[in-house]
Amino acid sequence: MELSQAIDLASAFVLPGLVSDEASLQAERMKNEDAIKTLMDAWKSAPAGKEPFGFDLVLSLVDRNRGVCDRIGAEKLRDTSPSALARKLPDSDLVHAVAAMQHRPDAEVAAQAGPALEDLNIAYVDAPVSGMVMGIDIETTDRDPARGYVVNIGLEFMDLAAKAKPHDAFAGYCGIPAMYAEKGVPLEFIHHITWDDVKDAKPLRANAPMQKAILAAMCAYPFMAHNAAFEDSWFMLNIAGYAEARKAGRITVIDSRDICRRVDPEVRTLPRESRPATLENWARRRGTLLAGESEVHLGLDDVELMLRTVQAEFAERNMF
Repeated sequence: MELSQAIDLASAFVLPGLVSDEASLQAERMKNEDAIKTLMDAWKSAPAGKEPFGFDLVLSLVDRNRGVCDRIGAEKLRDTSPSALARKLPDSDLVHAVAAMQHRPDAEVAAQAGPALEDLNIAYVDAPVSGMVMGIDIETTDRDPARGYVVNIGLEFMDLAAKAKPHDAFAGYCGIPAMYAEKGVPLEFIHHITWDDVKDAKPLRANAPMQKAILAAMCAYPFMAHNAAFEDSWFMLNIAGYAEARKAGRITVIDSRDICRRVDPEVRTLPRESRPATLENWARRRGTLLAGESEVHLGLDDVELMLRTVQAEFAERNMF
């Protein structure tokens, strides 16, 4: 889709509910998601301050697309590839994460890591880590942030130190449209969040104070998440000002899954099908999750497990 077409589509006034049959709704969804990708690519690639439109245009089209997806039905989209979910963080973010934890220049870490980051594992252990990070985890109704909703957020802070404890925890539910009172919360079989949990909560996109508080914390401290590309993709399309702050370099993202894959030597010896870099399996290897226990898949519980596991890994590798 041409950029001018995407801007026209996003700017157009659309009466909700005008289209009702599934084939037309699916066509509208695909057109919306094509436009969202075109807009995001153009906005990200433009020099700061010279974007052809404000990012609010993207957010408004995403909000509209969620309404279309609600009418199609989450269950019918479950096997459809996500359109707005990044598979991994850019290499520059992975380098910057190491540099931020070690308080050294990005260029120094990049030179040590090599052009394809083949030696980033060496950079991880080359200097001690320190400082405060904010761990964060979200639960959602879909894999795709252009289709679903955030239903739970958990976050807390921890110093990167051997004996530090997580502190100042926050956990909150976020609402979803009333139609799910009867249909049930999508992906409940994973996160076990029910309608009773979210029925009195505001949707994240309608909760400006929550958005502002989370954004302020992210701008104050690096945030860490397991498979952080997931959270990054969702925050981009749910938190006003996140895209702008991210582009301006005011947000540092640390992916604990990348830490696991590069620092834990057992990842390279275990069978790929055992998914050794999942938080649950990594935590079992580090003793932060007992053999008979499972990852809870609820924001704050998973954040605390992640922070304790990262701490255990760093201690194992003498990285403090």
